[in-house]
Amino acid sequence: MAYPFAALVGQESLKLALLLCAIHPGIGGILIQGDKGTAKSTAARGLAELMPPLQRVSESRYNASPEELLDCCEACQLNPDSIEMIPVPFVTLPLGATEDRVLGHLDLESVLNEKRKKLQPGLLATAHRGIVYIDEVNLLSDHLVDVLLDVAAMGMNTVQRDGLSISHPSRFMLIGTMNPEEGNLRPQFMDRFGLMVDVQAPTDIQERTEVIRRRIAYESNPEVFIERWASEQTKLTRQIERARQLLPSVVMPEGLLTLISQLCTQLNVSSLRADIVLYKTALTLAAYHHRTTVTADDIKQAAELVLPHRRRKKPFEPNHWNNSDLDELMNQLPPPPMEEGSGDTSSEESSADSSDSDSSEEIFEVAPVAPLPVLQVEDVRLNASSGRRSVTENSNRGFVTQVVTNPQTKDLAIQASVQQAIIRNPDHFILQKEDLQENVRSGKTGHLIVFVVDASGSMAASRRMEAVKGSVLSLLTDAYQRRDTVAVIAFRGVEAQLVLEPTQSVERAETALRALPTGGRTPLAQALQLTHKLLSQRKENPLLIILSDGKANVPLPGGGDAWQQSLQIAQSLQNVPALVLDTDTDYLRLGKASELALALGADCVSLQELSAETLTRTIVKQLQ
Repeated sequence: MAYPFAALVGQESLKLALLLCAIHPGIGGILIQGDKGTAKSTAARGLAELMPPLQRVSESRYNASPEELLDCCEACQLNPDSIEMIPVPFVTLPLGATEDRVLGHLDLESVLNEKRKKLQPGLLATAHRGIVYIDEVNLLSDHLVDVLLDVAAMGMNTVQRDGLSISHPSRFMLIGTMNPEEGNLRPQFMDRFGLMVDVQAPTDIQERTEVIRRRIAYESNPEVFIERWASEQTKLTRQIERARQLLPSVVMPEGLLTLISQLCTQLNVSSLRADIVLYKTALTLAAYHHRTTVTADDIKQAAELVLPHRRRKKPFEPNHWNNSDLDELMNQLPPPPMEEGSGDTSSEESSADSSDSDSSEEIFEVAPVAPLPVLQVEDVRLNASSGRRSVTENSNRGFVTQVVTNPQTKDLAIQASVQQAIIRNPDHFILQKEDLQENVRSGKTGHLIVFVVDASGSMAASRRMEAVKGSVLSLLTDAYQRRDTVAVIAFRGVEAQLVLEPTQSVERAETALRALPTGGRTPLAQALQLTHKLLSQRKENPLLIILSDGKANVPLPGGGDAWQQSLQIAQSLQNVPALVLDTDTDYLRLGKASELALALGADCVSLQELSAETLTRTIVKQLQ
């Protein structure tokens, strides 16, 4: 029994966005972003019980409606006139789900007992005409992201594996929750979410108290609590039904359609999907408020939900806009032209939009002085096979590249195993251990890119830090797609500091790198020691980028030769792929950076013109 949607306290933007998606699934779902414990999951689960029930062919495993009888659906073929009412499907997609579980796979029982190939439907069949919910969507594996992108765009799931070639409709509302501190979403995936809401824990004392009071009452006696809110739940369900009925009649004046394009252009939104979703959301808002004509206020309210996650930001620009900024922008825009007779055209557009409403469209620590072990990594030097876009064989996930015989398999290739058994004894089928075949999968690998930046000195150090900031943000922009993470170690004075822990989050990087001090001496040995400790605790493929002139002058605690200590620690990192960027700008160069690179077993590159662009290009070239 889910917590009643009507009993949620506060979070008005979140509740509104969910109700709009329930009225018009063609909006394309919602991304709920925010801290843990802010009712993200509770609201998503409560929406399913709020939505009106569906008609389907009785016992259809594809949730086929009576108007869409499917060839692959046995219930549609055997008893197409038998109809039943079901709750709206709510399918939770596990982060560790396999492609077979999501897409569907060969029904082994049918092969063994009926000697015919049949699809065992996956989660995308169960979710048809319902909701797909993904908790921590930003942690979803690449191969599942690709699957969802394809199906969400087409509204159709096609299974071509194990000798099967079957397609079935799969139109669903996509609801994802995420904590941005744990990494960003792949930009293409974020754009698929029609709406985005950033939720925060309430700061009002009375509101927080009421949240606790209701939650305790629910946990003490769920049945009584749900019954207490039943009438409010019914009101919301009827409101959804009325808005759905009214939606085909809602019209948008032509001038407001122009306003949509003006807003998207002024706010630097590149995706045309934003204009379309903004149009659909404004229509839905009008229907929600029991009106048949869209107003400018509807456009503004829709923009607050549709545009923030699609807007392209400059580095260190605030992540969220204020409503007052949007008001100011709308006041600055020229009044859109209002043409007579535009209502009929808009009515046709809104009717067509409604008919498609089922379609579904982002430390400071000085280690003790001690001999350091040499870090071992698979790829000793940077080359094509160690690049970020490289493919790793024998991955637990990814696409199947071949099958091999393996009686101890943990990833069974069903059809290949069955075929092997039939070939061995075509007259008497028995699947034996020696017939078992294993999938060999190919998956993507990512890198942990560690910047070790010399922050000593003055103006030159400031320029290095600005270049690193820009490069970090550039690399993180699409880090989710490549599974890269980025960390920054800065050293100055008498210490080295991990100023940015390994992350995929642009927001976290912006916060950590916004203001970094520069100047002072050069504790290079401390920086390399901290780097060694960081890499020994991580499992990603490392790439070490050192920006320094190599002029170490601060020894480790206990004293000694700072330069020799630096070389000794560098030798312990010699199996880590690395690149030294020489920042020495003196007229007479001492070549310390080259010696450091030699100790690391790395290349040394002199960057005469250091900028975020040149630094990023240099790193990307190493990763290709």
